[in-house]
Amino acid sequence: MGGRGVWFGVAAGCAAAACVIAAALVSRRVKSHRRWRRAAELVEEFEEGCETPVGRLKQVVDAMVVEMHAGLASDGGSKLKMLLTYVDSLPDGNEEGIYYALDLGGTNFRVLQVQLGGKNSMILNCKVERQPIPQELMTGTSENLFDFIAKTLKQFVENQDNDFRKNGDEKRALGFTFSFPVRQNSISSGLLIKWTKGFSIQDAVDKDIVQCLEDAINKEGLNMQVSVLVNDTVGTLALGHYFDQDTVAAVIIGTGTNACYIERTDAVIKCQGLLTDSGGMVINMEWGNFWTSHLPRTPYDVELDLASPNQNDQGFEKMISGMYLGEIARRVLLKMALESDIFGNAFHKLTEAFILRTPLMARMHEDDSQDLREVKRILEEILEIHEVPLKTRRLIVKVCDIVTRRAARLAAAGIVGILKKIGRDGAGSGVSSSGKPKGHPKRTVVAVEGGLYEGYSIFREYLNEGIVDILGEEIARNVCLRVSEDGSGTGAALLAAVCVSNRKSYI
Repeated sequence: MGGRGVWFGVAAGCAAAACVIAAALVSRRVKSHRRWRRAAELVEEFEEGCETPVGRLKQVVDAMVVEMHAGLASDGGSKLKMLLTYVDSLPDGNEEGIYYALDLGGTNFRVLQVQLGGKNSMILNCKVERQPIPQELMTGTSENLFDFIAKTLKQFVENQDNDFRKNGDEKRALGFTFSFPVRQNSISSGLLIKWTKGFSIQDAVDKDIVQCLEDAINKEGLNMQVSVLVNDTVGTLALGHYFDQDTVAAVIIGTGTNACYIERTDAVIKCQGLLTDSGGMVINMEWGNFWTSHLPRTPYDVELDLASPNQNDQGFEKMISGMYLGEIARRVLLKMALESDIFGNAFHKLTEAFILRTPLMARMHEDDSQDLREVKRILEEILEIHEVPLKTRRLIVKVCDIVTRRAARLAAAGIVGILKKIGRDGAGSGVSSSGKPKGHPKRTVVAVEGGLYEGYSIFREYLNEGIVDILGEEIARNVCLRVSEDGSGTGAALLAAVCVSNRKSYI
C-alpha cells in the first residue's frame, strides 16, 4: 500500500505540474494573441485614417483648383505661392548651338555643356561635371562661394569648348538652376529669400543671386552671361516640352515635391496687364505647401509636423514626398512596439527619428520573396530587431503599403487639380445638351522627375491608378505621365537656348 501511495503522489504531482505548464502556455498564447490583436488594430486604425476614396480625392482636386485661383489673384492669398517665372516660351526641338547650365541645389553643384543640333538632331552631346562644395563655403561669404563656382565653371569651359578658347569674343549663354527660395523679378534675376539645405550665408540674403554669379564670372574673365534663372521644376517642364510639345506641366516627386505648369497670362490677376508674346507663362506653384481639410491627416502626421522645424508648413509635401514617407512608417511601427510589445524590448532604434529612410521602406514594401527576407534583413541590420515572425513582417509591409498608397493617390489628385485648372481634365468633352459631341479631350503630357516616382514601382502604379480613378478610364487615356531625367541641368541649358535664339515656342 505504501508503494502505491508514493506512486499515486508522484502521479498527482506530475499531473499538477503539467496543469501548471499547460496553464502557463495557454496564458502565454493568450497574451501573444492580445499583443498581435492590438498591433493589427493599430494598423487597421491607421489604414482607415489614410483612406483615399475617389470622392475624397475629387474634393482634394477641387480644393487645389480653388487655391490655385487664389494664389494667382494675390500674393499671400493662398497656401500656394503661384510664383511667376517669367518663362513664356519653351524649347521645341529646333534649338541649335552650344549652351551651358549651372545647377546649384545642395551640397554639390553641377556644370553642364549641352550641344543642340536642331530639329533632326536634337541633343547631340551633353557633358557634365559634378563638384562638391567645401563646408566652409556653405557658411562663409557670398563672394567666396560664387568665386569658387566661377573658377570651376571657367576650368570646365576651357577643358570642353575649343571654339570658346579660339573665339573669346563670342558670349556663351548660361542657364542657372538655383533651387533655393527666390523672389524672381525677371527671367534672369531674383532676390534670395533664405538659404536651406545646410547653407547659411547671411550676406547673400536679399541680394540678386544672378548678379552675384555674374560678378564672379567677370572676375574670371569668362565671356558668359546668365540668360535664365529657374528652379528644377521649370527645368523639368522645359526638357519635357523639348521632346513633346503636348507637355503642359511638370511635377517633381523625390525627396521634396513641387509642380509648375503653363498658365494663360490673363489668368494671372495679381499682375494685371502682364503681356507675353505667347500669351502664356510658366507658373511655379510651390505645391508642397498646399493644404486642405480634405487631406486624410492622422495623429502620426500631426506628431511629425510638431517635431519638424517648419511646423504648419509644407503640409502636402509631408504627406507625399520621399523625405517623410519612411518617417511616417517609423512612427506607426513605434506605436505598435509600445502598445503591443510585438518586437519585445528590442525596439530602441525605432525611437530615432528618420532612421527608416524612404528607400529602405520601399525595399521592404517591394520584397516579393515568400519569407520576406529583405524585410528581415532591414529589421535586423538597420533597426536591430531580431527574430520577428513572418506574420509580423507581413504586417510591417502592410504599413508601408498604406503610407505609399495614400501618398501616391494624393499626388495623383494634385496632378488632376492642375489639369482641371487649365481645362485638360476632360470636363469640356462628352455630349452637349443638344446631343452633339463636344469634341475629343486633348492629349496631355505631364513631365515627372524624382526618385520616388522613377525608382519606386508600387508608388508609380498607385499614382497612375489614382489618376484613372479620378478621371475615368476614357479621359485618363489622353493623359501621359512621362519620366524626364535631369531637368535641373539639361532643361536649364535648353531655356538658355530659347532666350538666345529668340525662337518663340507659342504655348
